[in-house]
Amino acid sequence: MHPLNEKEISLMRSVGRLSSRILAQVGKMVEPGVSTESLDREAHKLTLSAGAIPAPLGYKGYPKSICTSVNHSICHGLPGPYLLREGDIINIDITCIKEGFHGDTSRTFYVGLVSKRAKAITECAYKAMMKGIEQVKAGNSTGDIGFAINKYVVRKGFYPVMEIGGHGVGRSFHEDPFVPSYGKKGRGDVLQANCCITVEPMVNETEAPIKEFDIPNSEIRFYETSDQTLSAQFEHTVLIKEDGYEILTLPETDFEIGY
Repeated sequence: MHPLNEKEISLMRSVGRLSSRILAQVGKMVEPGVSTESLDREAHKLTLSAGAIPAPLGYKGYPKSICTSVNHSICHGLPGPYLLREGDIINIDITCIKEGFHGDTSRTFYVGLVSKRAKAITECAYKAMMKGIEQVKAGNSTGDIGFAINKYVVRKGFYPVMEIGGHGVGRSFHEDPFVPSYGKKGRGDVLQANCCITVEPMVNETEAPIKEFDIPNSEIRFYETSDQTLSAQFEHTVLIKEDGYEILTLPETDFEIGY
């Protein structure tokens, strides 16, 4: 965790807004018949046209500019020829680098009309993220964030992914601390003012183990539910303040969950 000065915080605000804007623009393309590869191409084009760099591209060998995780894919889903189908849910994860700083954000979108269960898990993931963010302030701990997330998710009848979570972010894509979706109050790393983290709970429909898969020529792996049930995720980059937090990847306009 590296405290930032005022100029660096301003740059984080700028790249956070950019990533959020690109995510919203790419999300408008989500509909049946659209390939995940086309979402990647559009995000790549928008990122470069804004004078930024897509952080995932080439990161530890990852071959694409964004991650697209559909239905039972938990995270790091690889864009490709898959055509979205009515009733799918898809998490789109976008990180831009501009002037040396990273803005990291993701959202789960509905593809056409989806089931009540798909809506429920998507809404749970969003609200769990916000419950976690509410615990962000200097002096609190990563355990406070994880406790709040886990409590909410379990009460809704779903299961937080424990193996993967949020992280510090700034000049580097992934920094300490690990920000879990479970924990005990007061445990874990203490949050420092003027540092940035991501809060990004991944919520599974069942407690079945997760499966991990290699991506050729990459150190990055992608993850799926072993029983092919649904998974949903939301993510914001958050600035830790002495008296609270500031979400740096808020969309410019309000959105409906699953938009």
